[in-house]
This record gives sequence, C-alpha cells and structure tokens, in this order.
Amino acid sequence: MRNLVRTALAVTTVALFATATGGCSGGGGGTAPATSRAPSPTGSPSASGPSATPAAAGRITIKDYAFKPAALVVRPGASVTVVNQDSVTHNVTATGGKAFATGSVKPGARATFTAPARPGAYPYFCSIHPYMKALLTVRP
Repeated sequence: MRNLVRTALAVTTVALFATATGGCSGGGGGTAPATSRAPSPTGSPSASGPSATPAAAGRITIKDYAFKPAALVVRPGASVTVVNQDSVTHNVTATGGKAFATGSVKPGARATFTAPARPGAYPYFCSIHPYMKALLTVRP
C-alpha cells in the first residue's frame, strides 16, 4: 500500500511540475522568454518570417532611437507612413539615397513615402543618427 501511495504521489508531483513549467511542449514555462520567435517582418502577430504577405501600405514608427518594425515587407509602390514618436528629429533615408527619403521628420510629426516599384531589399537608416538602421523589403 505504501508503494502505491508513493507512486501516486510521484506521478501527481511530476504532472503538476509539467503543467506548471509547460512540460516538453516548449510552452514557455520556467525562465524562458514568453516568445522565442523573431519579430515578423510586417510587425503583425499573425505573420511569420519570410513568408509574410506583403502589405499594400506600411507604417514605420521611430521610438527610442530605433525603427519599429526593424524589417517591413510591402508591395511595390505601397504607401509607407513614418511616425516620429521620439523627442528629436529623425529621417528615413534609403542606403544610397536614391530609392526613397522622407526628409526631416520632427518630433510628433509624420511623413509618407512610396515604396520602390522594383522588388528587392532596401536597407535604410537615419542620416542624422546613422547607427539607426532597418530594412524595407518590397515583394509582389
């Protein structure tokens, strides 16, 4: 009878531990981060990685000296709105400066540019703060 009680207690303890920690399912229990996936290119929770559907319009938010999302996927010719939520002026300038540029976007202001018509990857940065970098991908 003691062995039966010990076995039942052990099984219950293991079951409770597995439930509390997410078991072997990778459910994010314990000290692991709640989300282990990389941010999607469109910033949409339902989009995933390179297979994300390109957006007909996009939005880039500048906050804490960073572009969010860091990677955005849009369709050729899409309208992209840039919103500056920082306390300083920024801009969005395609590397090489020819594909697109917003000019100065003051704190609290917004600007819009048209994504290139040609599919491809277009890295961009803030020419005022060159360490701020991100990527616009144009895909049909």
